[in-house]
Amino acid sequence: MFRLSFWLGAISLALCSLSMSALAGPTSLQATFTSGISNGWVKVERWRDTSGNIGQEAFPSDGRGDQSGQRATFFADSSPSSDNFLLYYAPNWNTNSKAVPVLLIHGANQDADLAWANPNDAGDYGCGQQSCPSTGLMQALVADNFKVFALSLAHKNGDGYIWAEQIANAISIIKSQTGASKVDLVTWSKSAFNARMYISSVTQSWGTSYQGDVRRLIMLGGPNNGIDWSFRHGWTHTFAVYPGCGGVINGPTAHDAILCYGIWQSGSQWSYASSYFPGSVQMLKRWDSTYALPVSEQDWYTTYEGGWGFYTHGQGIDAFLPYSLVDDVRAAGTDPAVRVHNLCGNKADIALIHNEHTGPSDGVVFVSSCNDASGLGNHGGSATINVNHLKLGWSSSGINQIKTWLNAL
Repeated sequence: MFRLSFWLGAISLALCSLSMSALAGPTSLQATFTSGISNGWVKVERWRDTSGNIGQEAFPSDGRGDQSGQRATFFADSSPSSDNFLLYYAPNWNTNSKAVPVLLIHGANQDADLAWANPNDAGDYGCGQQSCPSTGLMQALVADNFKVFALSLAHKNGDGYIWAEQIANAISIIKSQTGASKVDLVTWSKSAFNARMYISSVTQSWGTSYQGDVRRLIMLGGPNNGIDWSFRHGWTHTFAVYPGCGGVINGPTAHDAILCYGIWQSGSQWSYASSYFPGSVQMLKRWDSTYALPVSEQDWYTTYEGGWGFYTHGQGIDAFLPYSLVDDVRAAGTDPAVRVHNLCGNKADIALIHNEHTGPSDGVVFVSSCNDASGLGNHGGSATINVNHLKLGWSSSGINQIKTWLNAL
């Protein structure tokens, strides 16, 4: 189950501020790696936002949210400060002929390797099915003559305002490296929402307002009208998170107490109020008026509405909705010069987890939420393909659709 920890937790605890700033913050190159890099990348740089506005976020004490593999080496820390980020360079990033570079941005609990270059990086079941391929979208886009880069964020469930700021920083660096005036973004799940925050100038007072430097935003499995998945399904997700229940998932639950093996386990550190998951609240929204709750699942009512159930206690989804940014982002609208596309899945068959089954979904996000175009100032159209949430970025149908949009005039 640990290998499947990358999409369950997700989304962020921070108040909304729509104030604008003029320019991207200052960045400093900290280290460059050019040899022995796994998964086909030719260079990796560690950059730091030196504005002083971004700092250390909390990591779970048992290590489930730590950076691993080469990412820990490149960050020089398994729990790095969120002012750091990694910029990955694909082969031929400076020689391929297509003028607009492409920046790939992973979702919660993923990284540049797993999401884009090697879906098998986490081993079997780490990509949404039992057996995973060893190459991904990065290699396909390089072969199609694109200049390809990828961003890896320091905190796997970090605050969305920070992710949006580091997206702005990465775009600025890529423009400087390539001479391009605009960049295409391919984003997945949480990063889709955070990239949308950037092009909508939904930022805090210290953040970067949109700089007019994105040509296309392609969102894979983006919860454009929010998500309530972990609140919909009783205690099921909580079992997969709480250590006392054998859980290892790196993400928040709807509960602050649960009875496991005859012993009450409690603590807000595994809930949506936790400092471990500062990105978890920003994409929450109720969907119970559209799709009924599954009344057969244990403690279904108190999990969603709050209070004591037979085996759990939680605050309920309404306690966290004041911190959601979903309606603020939709109301802000995207810059009309940015062509936006939604790529959605409709197959709820992610291996070894409790898939979203109460309405058409990709196993995590309702199709209706992913396809929602409210606030998209220049909507280039949506596509729904027969894959789950974890396969959107590497399946052949997903890759073909992404290439079609990127190649369009």
